[in-house]
Amino acid sequence: MERFGLVGLPNAGKSSLYNALTGGGALAAPYPFATKDPNIGVAMVPDERLDRLSVMSRSKKTVHAQVEVVDIGGLVEGASHGEGLGNKFLANIREVDAIVFVLRAFENDDIVGSPDPLEHLRVVELELALADLETVEKRLHATRRQSKLDKSMADDTDALQAAFDALAEGTPLYRAGLSDDVRATLAPSFLLTNRRVLAVVNVGEDDIDDIADKERLVADELRAAGDDVEVIGMCVQMEAEAASITDPEERREILEGFGLGEGALFRMVRSAYHLLGLRTFLTTGEQESRAWTFVEGSTAPVCAGRIHTDFQRGFIKAEVIQWDQLLELGSWNAAKDVGKMRMEGKDYVAQDGDVMEFRFNV
Repeated sequence: MERFGLVGLPNAGKSSLYNALTGGGALAAPYPFATKDPNIGVAMVPDERLDRLSVMSRSKKTVHAQVEVVDIGGLVEGASHGEGLGNKFLANIREVDAIVFVLRAFENDDIVGSPDPLEHLRVVELELALADLETVEKRLHATRRQSKLDKSMADDTDALQAAFDALAEGTPLYRAGLSDDVRATLAPSFLLTNRRVLAVVNVGEDDIDDIADKERLVADELRAAGDDVEVIGMCVQMEAEAASITDPEERREILEGFGLGEGALFRMVRSAYHLLGLRTFLTTGEQESRAWTFVEGSTAPVCAGRIHTDFQRGFIKAEVIQWDQLLELGSWNAAKDVGKMRMEGKDYVAQDGDVMEFRFNV
């Protein structure tokens, strides 16, 4: 299961966000390094499409997609040189597929440090960039020597040099303007700032009306460097309290009462899911409606294999229709009757929101 890591300075709200996402019991305390070892849990990916299909099919069971969440201990200035949790912290980041920065934007007299989210962003980005710089410098030195004997190493050398130039300026790779080809060449180096990034700006309960302004402040800073990192503002404490309410209608009423709509938590999970390059196909019927995760660009047989390896091994055809078309028609049989059900073969590239049934023979 793909995983994203919650990264930020101590007491920025990472553990509270983790608990809200996973229903976990991570310690959320107003002192540094309450989290020393990473907490790992699973978050459900909310999907209105699945819920509506389940109602249509009168399904006995509804199963949402899931993604793994890692709550990583707080980073401090100097982490790249061993301060705070130092190398242990950095090693935990290397094990995630994407990063969610949690940036503090709330006042609290019990917490040391600035409530300025831009200062939090500066420290986090600089420490990750410095850690990467050390890695790149070593690899670049070795690759230059190898390229003298092996000319095929030229692309690796050029990519590492481009990374070094950016990191030496304190610029993380995800907003250094590097081409997709260069970033793909750097992938085997497992650099911290070559991962996909989402930013969460955590405001206090008294500053809910300022969420949009705080969100815009961080977004403008990131976009000034030509980056397209998504920024989501929220009051993590309030979202966590709402998430603990099991009744969806009651939860919705509370969030709407504070002018928060559906809440930012669900939007953040969906964004992180897509950030990981994950997409969803759906199956629906009387027994069960389920969301199945696949990597963007996967073919129909690969998607079939997500259900069972026999489906992929003996794949013949896939019956496919987009979820909204199926809802409009009202049932699988109705879609077949009017010729809206498509038959797709082995080369079909699955699309997010496809509803599929597979024909196979083993």
